[in-house]
Amino acid sequence: MQEALKISIDEGRNKESSIGSDGRGVGYITLTRGEIHNAFDDQLIADLTSAFAAMQNNDDVEIVVLNAEGKSFSAGADLNWMRRMADYSWQENFQDSQALAKLMNTIYSMTKPTVCVVQGAAYGGGVGLVACCDIVIASERASFCLSEVKLGLIPAVISPYVVKAIGERQAQRYFLTAERFKANQAKAFGLVHEVTAEDELQNKTNEIIATLLSNGPQAVVAAKDLIRAVEGKTINQELMDETAKRIADIRASEQGKEGLNAFLEKRPANWSKE
Repeated sequence: MQEALKISIDEGRNKESSIGSDGRGVGYITLTRGEIHNAFDDQLIADLTSAFAAMQNNDDVEIVVLNAEGKSFSAGADLNWMRRMADYSWQENFQDSQALAKLMNTIYSMTKPTVCVVQGAAYGGGVGLVACCDIVIASERASFCLSEVKLGLIPAVISPYVVKAIGERQAQRYFLTAERFKANQAKAFGLVHEVTAEDELQNKTNEIIATLLSNGPQAVVAAKDLIRAVEGKTINQELMDETAKRIADIRASEQGKEGLNAFLEKRPANWSKE
């Protein structure tokens, strides 16, 4: 049986790659079970969780890209897995769901930027994967569906991330109807950032990666953490002090000084590949 995941790494930009890549520091996690539409089962959930954790802990990786092979990005739950779940006890269902919840939180909690490339249909948990990533690029033929209620279920453990991405109002419709929506609708909802022709998907992905790599790597990580720190917070003296502390910290850092000096001296910063 074909492995469900393929993992590859363009090693750190200051190191020689052992796999012949250009040393950009980009990690790729690819779903490779296209013949079953990259459907979820308990093993895939465990493998994905381990893969993202490994990327997080690998100092040579600065950006993580999630993509898929085949016609679909991910069709949600695998049929055989669903058959097994039908006979599970409440406790077994709870433990099984906790594993999926851990996967979603592992992706969402990554300190490194995550880029999701959606070439085809994303259903159920596949939408959860999309919602957990920082930047999402979709093909024009991509489609999305929160299909759980069609099976008499609910999109429970993915809901915090999907509602955060598309908002309560859109969730009120699509959680309840399980209607499919297209890539341009997903962009309007905020689930997707870029929609491109299928034959331009890789070019757009490379463009986003190059843009991320042109920025200070520590600053990118700090900017991602900043969003989590200020989101939904009341603007008061405590928050003002916290944000002032964060900018002071990074201005005083080696990278912050290098970035400002490079700008003033009109030269590329030492992390730039230009």
